[in-house]
Parts: sequence; structure tokens; C-alpha cells
Amino acid sequence: MQHKPADHLVVFDFETTGLSPDMGDRAIEIGAVLIENGRIADRFQQVMNPGVRIPLFIENLTGITNAMVKDARKNADVMGDFYEFIAGHNLVAHNASFDERFLRAEFRRIKKYFSGGIACSLLAARRIFQLAPNHQLATLASYKNLPNEGVYHRALADAEVTAHLWLSMLDELREQHRQESPSFDFMYRLTKTPKHQLHKFYQQATAREYS
Repeated sequence: MQHKPADHLVVFDFETTGLSPDMGDRAIEIGAVLIENGRIADRFQQVMNPGVRIPLFIENLTGITNAMVKDARKNADVMGDFYEFIAGHNLVAHNASFDERFLRAEFRRIKKYFSGGIACSLLAARRIFQLAPNHQLATLASYKNLPNEGVYHRALADAEVTAHLWLSMLDELREQHRQESPSFDFMYRLTKTPKHQLHKFYQQATAREYS
């Protein structure tokens, strides 16, 4: 599945009760955008009832309260719908290791398994936008003047900003590194390439594209 274009995928983000599903933390919101041919084509957003209390710190950070999730659909139902939404697509998230842990944990609970690729926009940004002050999502949004509503720590808003960041990185690769149609596999390998090897990585990719 990783051979698909890098401008045809789903960007997703979770809000959660804590940092680790292994410690019993659960997802409380999922937001995602479908990118097709370099444009946002569809959106998915749901607050969900995890069946555990949301800590006050998380309520204050996200604005998602225990009262809000009390009558929301249960995680299992929402994640079943999300499984259908992402079917056949690769995924992107900012700091993807965090979101991937929750994605796989929530899917395990409903006996689903995601077999596509998952790439990290934070790792990609560290390689493509090396002069940014840091690579937090809000900083990159300001650095590249990305469309955003100034709202962070809500899943759909974060997913939309991440989608615009991803498309901005694809533009940068076209303009600065002659990567006209980067594949998802190219972007995934880019995130794993040490910075001192990037010049060689780009040269090899360009040679393959024009051979």
C-alpha cells in the first residue's frame, strides 16, 4: 500500500485521557481529513465516550469534559466507523508514534487491524524545514503561515493543520529537490533518513525518477 502517492492519504489525530494506552488511557476524540490529489476531500470527527474518567488536566487542555462525553457514542462504535473511513489509505500524524499506539490499541479492542503505512509529519518536517524554530505543530503553522483557526488540542483542528503542513512539505520537495510526485513510500523513507544523508537520498530518488 505504501507505493501510493503522498498526496492521497488520511491525516489523523487523537485527543486522549493520557499518554499511554498500555496504562489504561483511552481516546476521547478522533479527527481526520482525507487528502485526494493534494486537496482536502473529506473530514471525520467524533468525540467519544471511553468509559473512564477524563482527568482535569486533560479537560483543561482540550476543552473536552466528562459531561461532553457522557452521552457520546462509545469508542467501539466510533472506531468501527473510522476503520471504514481509512480503508485502503495510508496515514499521517504529527508525532505519529503517539497516535499510532492509540489507533492500534483502540482497533485491538474491536478486533480490527490496520495494515497500511503510517508516516510522521513531525519527522518529515525536521528534515524538510530544518530552519524552523522547533517542529511543534503550532510553531510550524506560524513558520509556514498555514491555514488554521488558532485552535490546538482538538483533533479535527490539529488534523487539518497537519494536512496543510504535509501539503506544504510536498510543495517544498517539488520546488527545492525536484521531487515532482513523491510517493508515500518516499516520504516514509525520508522520515527515517539521517539529516547528513539527505542530499544523497534526494539525488538517488531524482535519478530513479528521471531514469
